[in-house]
Amino acid sequence: MYLAPEERTYIVEGGSQQEGQNSGNLLANLGFLLRQPKVWGLTLGFMAYGYSFYLFLSWIPGYLQTALHMTVLKSGFYTIIPWVVATITDIVIGGWLVDALIRRGYDATRVRKTLFTAGLILGIAVIGAAFTTNANIAILWISIALGGLAFAAPIGWSIPGLIAPKGTVGTVGSIMNFFNNLAGIIAPIAAGFIFDSTGSFAANFLVAGAILVLGIVCFLFLLGPIEQIQQPQIGPEVGPVASTR
Repeated sequence: MYLAPEERTYIVEGGSQQEGQNSGNLLANLGFLLRQPKVWGLTLGFMAYGYSFYLFLSWIPGYLQTALHMTVLKSGFYTIIPWVVATITDIVIGGWLVDALIRRGYDATRVRKTLFTAGLILGIAVIGAAFTTNANIAILWISIALGGLAFAAPIGWSIPGLIAPKGTVGTVGSIMNFFNNLAGIIAPIAAGFIFDSTGSFAANFLVAGAILVLGIVCFLFLLGPIEQIQQPQIGPEVGPVASTR
C-alpha cells in the first residue's frame, strides 16, 4: 500500500533521502556544511565547552589531591559536589527553563543563544579556583563553572536540528561532536603538560577560561540567527515513498 499524499509530504519535508545515495553527494554535503559560518560558530562554541568539561572530568580529583593536599577519600566527597550542581542545572536550566521561555513567546534564537552564552560565561568562573588554596572556595568556583557548562550542553545539542539543511542533521551533529571529542582528547593531555611545566593547576584554569572566551566570541559572531541553512539541491530529488504494510 502506498503512503497517503499527506504522509509522503510530511516525510519529504522532514528531510528524507533516498537509500543508496552515492558517496559523491555525501562528500558534497559535508564540504558545503564545512563552509558555513553557522556550523563553525556552533562547533567552536561547543568545542570550548568540551575542553573545559573534559578538563573537569579528568582532573578534579587529581587537582584536589595534589594542589589542595586532600586524601583520596576526602577528594571523592568534594568531587561529588560540582557534579550534583551540574545535574540540577542541566535539567532545570538547560531543559525546563529553555522550553518554558520559548512556550511563553520569547524569541527562540535569543533564548538559546543567551542561555548557551551564559553557561559558557559561568564556565569562566573556574579562573577563580586558580587564585585560592582554600578547598571550599575552590569547589565553589568549580561548581559554578561546571553548573554553567552543564546547562549549556543540551542547548548546544538542540541547535543542529534547527540549523541543518534537510537531511543533514546527523552530519551537522557529527561535525560538532567530532570537534567536541577532539577537545576532550586534547584537554587532559594539555593539562598534564601545563602542570609539568608550571608545577601548578592555576595555569590550567586560566587556559580553560581563555578558551571559553574564544568559544563565546565564535558562537555569538559566527552562528547568527538560529535558522535553517539553505542548501543548493545536490543529486536527485526524493522520489515516491512507498510502504509495504
